[in-house]
Amino acid sequence: MISDFHTHSYFSGDSSENPEKMVETAIGLGMERFCFTDHQDFDYNYDELDFTLDHERYFAEISDLRERYADKIDVLIGVETGLEPHLSDRLCEFVNKNPYDFVIGSTHLVNGVDPWYPEYFAEHGEKKGFEMYFDYILRSLAVCSDFDVYGHLDYIVRYAPNKDKYFTRSDFAEVIDKILTKLVSMGKGIELNTGGMYKGMNRTNPHPDIVRRYRELGGEMITVGSDAHTADRIGCGFDAAREILKNAGFEYYTVFKNRRPEFIKL
Repeated sequence: MISDFHTHSYFSGDSSENPEKMVETAIGLGMERFCFTDHQDFDYNYDELDFTLDHERYFAEISDLRERYADKIDVLIGVETGLEPHLSDRLCEFVNKNPYDFVIGSTHLVNGVDPWYPEYFAEHGEKKGFEMYFDYILRSLAVCSDFDVYGHLDYIVRYAPNKDKYFTRSDFAEVIDKILTKLVSMGKGIELNTGGMYKGMNRTNPHPDIVRRYRELGGEMITVGSDAHTADRIGCGFDAAREILKNAGFEYYTVFKNRRPEFIKL
């Protein structure tokens, strides 16, 4: 089974799942590798959630799991960082202070505002809200480079009032192409995130058309992640992910260890 490279445990502010339960679930699914990518979002200014990663405890606990389950599965230690232009130096320092196997760079905030909250779309509407999000990604990529793949590129669509009902790549083709071209020029990958498939959408993040376009523009590195915050979501939608990758022209998907990519045949 495809290895899951986007998961969250109780080390993330929005999960309460036990990491050991997640590892045992991955083993039960027949995975050869399993990567934790718990959240680190600096400047998340909402009192309800804290996305500050306790990296010392995180490494101690996940390293223990890695050792205890070494004969059954390769447990990897990653992180999902929230990219913002003004945080580039701070993110670089954080990532390089710790021996992560894998780093996802994602955009969860737009000018300090989380589009998960309905006020974002109430103020801007869907089209403008999407445009602002994609523009913010470009601004972040201009200065943030210490990550391996860009996470759930059209993530914002999950939380739009109509979700993906009216979203198409063609409506935002110019800015999305700029993002993908920038990522390719940086030598960065993207991820195929199946989380949207159990969050009220009929598809992955990003849209399969964006995955195909990334490949057309020369993109080669693509990881697959469930974005699971509970053990029962691990590997969710991975059969569909395999077909999306094949239809986009990929013969391989990517895993990481010690920040180095390995290409696994589909």
